[in-house]
Amino acid sequence: MATTEHPPSRLRAWMLQGLSDMGKRGGLTGPHAEPEPPHRGQRWWRVMCLTGVDYFSTLGYQPGIAALAAGLLSPLATIVLVVVTLAGALPVYRRVAQESPHGQGSIAMLERLLSFWKGKLFVLTLLGFAATDFLITITLSAADASTHLVENPHLTSTLGGHQMLITLILVALLGAVFLKGFLEAMGVAVALVGVYLGLNVVVVISGLWHVLTAEHVVIDWTSALTTEHGNIFVMIGVALIVFPKLALGLSGFETGVAVMPHVQGDEGDTEERPEGRIRDTKKLLTTAAVIMSCFLITTSFITTLLIPADEFKPGGQANGRALAFLAHEYLGNTFGTVYDVSTIAILWFAGASAMAGLLNLMPRYLPRYGMAPHWARAVRPMVIVFILIAFLVTWLFDANVDKQGGAYATGVLVLISSAAIAVTIAARKAGQRGWTIGFGVISAVFLYTTVANVIERPDGVKIGACFIAGIMLVSLLSRLARSFELRVTSVAMDPMAERFVRDMASRKIRFIANEPDNRDRAEYRDKIEQIRTDNDMPEQEDFVFVEVTVADPSEFETCLTVRGEVLHNRYRVLTVESSSIPNALAALLLHVRDMTGRTPHIFFEWTEGSPFANFLRFFLFGQGEVAPVTREVLREAEPDRARRPRVHTG
Repeated sequence: MATTEHPPSRLRAWMLQGLSDMGKRGGLTGPHAEPEPPHRGQRWWRVMCLTGVDYFSTLGYQPGIAALAAGLLSPLATIVLVVVTLAGALPVYRRVAQESPHGQGSIAMLERLLSFWKGKLFVLTLLGFAATDFLITITLSAADASTHLVENPHLTSTLGGHQMLITLILVALLGAVFLKGFLEAMGVAVALVGVYLGLNVVVVISGLWHVLTAEHVVIDWTSALTTEHGNIFVMIGVALIVFPKLALGLSGFETGVAVMPHVQGDEGDTEERPEGRIRDTKKLLTTAAVIMSCFLITTSFITTLLIPADEFKPGGQANGRALAFLAHEYLGNTFGTVYDVSTIAILWFAGASAMAGLLNLMPRYLPRYGMAPHWARAVRPMVIVFILIAFLVTWLFDANVDKQGGAYATGVLVLISSAAIAVTIAARKAGQRGWTIGFGVISAVFLYTTVANVIERPDGVKIGACFIAGIMLVSLLSRLARSFELRVTSVAMDPMAERFVRDMASRKIRFIANEPDNRDRAEYRDKIEQIRTDNDMPEQEDFVFVEVTVADPSEFETCLTVRGEVLHNRYRVLTVESSSIPNALAALLLHVRDMTGRTPHIFFEWTEGSPFANFLRFFLFGQGEVAPVTREVLREAEPDRARRPRVHTG
């Protein structure tokens, strides 16, 4: 009885509409995606503002966290951080931009260095830390935005005690924007960054003026430093030890590379080597790092000298909003409110930037690995998943900026450390001894910073480990559930292979699946004899052998190139390379059916051994019990039994 397919509900159709508004017209990613339209790009400084909503917005909470972590040494520790930024992270990501000009980033660089399952598992681990970075960006930014709302003198009496609820509402609003459809608003980013940095310049100038006009402030600070630490060398030593706590100020570099495809470049740029885009992205990274470094030094200086230490602590008026505290204190509540609104806007938009990063990063890898459900190719279900996780993280951290700093810094530092290692390996492969040594030293610095941060704030690596475990579990379960999908995206046959198929099309199309061994005359003769005996077939029937060689079994989707050859002047053989033998055979059979209009037959022999062990061999290594798996792949790919290629096993 024929079955009637019911159209999906409107809600389901809306939820699974695989459209991404972030620069993509097609609903799918990877090999099934529609071609992207020509992209003219934007001037590099405009794209820098898109990066800046994430990078520069950290000024909303960075000075307060730095003062809380390093105390009186915050300015010195910040100078160390700036040196690491300009002499370490910046050269690393300028090289990353050169090596991955299409926005793949350091994860793709490391992916190319490792193959098979170890490469996939390594990438999944880095994706876990990347998810930590982006998700904590959403929750931490929303928490700090709510802090600015609650602590505003005009609103504190009304909103006091409701920070958790406000944070959850801000996160939910972010999700609502993406459920409706998010277009990258470059103009909005430029306006937000311009206004926010302008207001910060006013606050910094005002703060420096008060420091200069009140001489006792500097004297009190230097006296307190001398009393607490003794001499300058001890201060520098302690600053070197505590600066990893300030690693939040290193965020933004990975985002800077991710937005590379939006950089305009030159007219003569090619897809293979977009020299103009690479040059302008390096300008973007350098300019953003220099601007941020200037703000980091000046803001840490004025906040440390002008704000009492107790105000930085939880419950203090400067906790999570040090610059806003100065804006209200020295420039009045009207200016302070304008500053609060600007800060809230850029922090909220930083969450949007992080969400866009998540929605672009995860589909870039997981579907290609077969490690994401089908609905993960659609934006809206993924938005709901990420928002629910953000709700959980906000609840676990009690919407507290300080508590989330460790997890955020861990995600940032792991990504930067992996980038440093990637460019070190790239320089070594290129034979650049000087750069190899330099990047090696930078890698050691960032590894130290990462380890020190993890030891100081283990909650960061714990939440990162939770994300990694979740991604690993979901990925492997998804791969298991999708094991029997037809994973071949295209089949191409050379002239000899086409000749074999068209020759057989006038008769019955019969293939023999053969695992190549010595490939001598006796192997093929004995195989034909065995197939005839097992299936009680007359001698006049002719066959074409199919031999599949497994390349990288960890790859999920693949393209097939079928080559034909005649061995020993008698035996016709089709050779294929694929990540999975059953999938390659099923795809070949369906291609031959569509090409000839005839139903092909394929003959196997049973594989010895435990069915469970053979299934694991198929799942991990693309081999195992080939015959029943090939039949199952065909059954899922072709529901019409009459049109399904025939599988024979003896």
